Amino acid sequence: MQTFESFEGDLYPVNEESFGKIALNLFRYQATNCQVYHNYLTYLGVNPEEISSPSEIPFLPITLFRSSMVATGDWQPEVIFTSSGTSGQEVSRHAVRSNSFYLEHATKIFEGVYGPLDEFHVLCLLPSYLERTGSSLVAMANHFIQRSKSPSSDFYLNDLDRLASQLEKLKDGRKVLLLGVTFALLDLAENFDLDLSHCIVMETGGMKGRRKEIIREELHEILCKNFHVERIHSEYGMTELLSQAYSKGDGLFQCPTSMRVLLREVNDPFSLENRTAGVIKVIDLGNIHSCAFIETQDLGKLHQNGHFEVLGRADNSDVRGCNLMVQ
Repeated sequence: MQTFESFEGDLYPVNEESFGKIALNLFRYQATNCQVYHNYLTYLGVNPEEISSPSEIPFLPITLFRSSMVATGDWQPEVIFTSSGTSGQEVSRHAVRSNSFYLEHATKIFEGVYGPLDEFHVLCLLPSYLERTGSSLVAMANHFIQRSKSPSSDFYLNDLDRLASQLEKLKDGRKVLLLGVTFALLDLAENFDLDLSHCIVMETGGMKGRRKEIIREELHEILCKNFHVERIHSEYGMTELLSQAYSKGDGLFQCPTSMRVLLREVNDPFSLENRTAGVIKVIDLGNIHSCAFIETQDLGKLHQNGHFEVLGRADNSDVRGCNLMVQ
């Protein structure tokens, strides 16, 4: 019988040819050993042995992370990540068996796109996340700060003056990553005249109820103009996933080797048709310990090269993922 450790070993390296095989093996494993997923498949009348390709796999609605502890196997979590939520709203809870696995997995993904973290200064402007507990993004950002080994790497919370001063000083040849929640980056852009042409400016997390939602094109235009950069980078991740996708501009996200995005028809949750636009479904092989097959509440668009866009929300639910702006 396969175990957490054996699936973890399959992740590095994974390629297009092996991804489908790993996904099917993991599906059958989780269909039996994840009680919440098993119950959901039973309710649908799905026989896991009859599933022959990843496109046929039923995806677990992400809302079940609010009402149930989604776990494959019997173990005690090292950490439980929680989503943000408005007052009185039920939040998602993602039990993680190995915190070190999550952090190292996130590091591999980031460095595969941008290079070694010890070549960076990592400056994080994530006030809404730091103001609560259980944020997977804060855990990842803190790990990146530590891995950079730079005395300038830090969380800056609401201290925009200190952040602006630091950004202007950091021109020592190291790459500079400014990772910020969207509303805080707008606050920085509107209150300071900064030339960040030497920086990677990466937005994540949307407005979180702090400001009016705007379309991505308008947001990026404002940030590019005020920060004097050619493009704005983005991160797409969420509490219920352990993998992240990154965009180097124009809102086009590239999946890491551990992650694939599929789409379903908006009005048919059980549609198996391959589509170029619809509700985003994510296969995240990093979710070995919970459920690797998650149907989000995000609308997306797929491109021929495998890149995807996030177009907004499929309903009027709360904005809960990263980089979710109304289009």
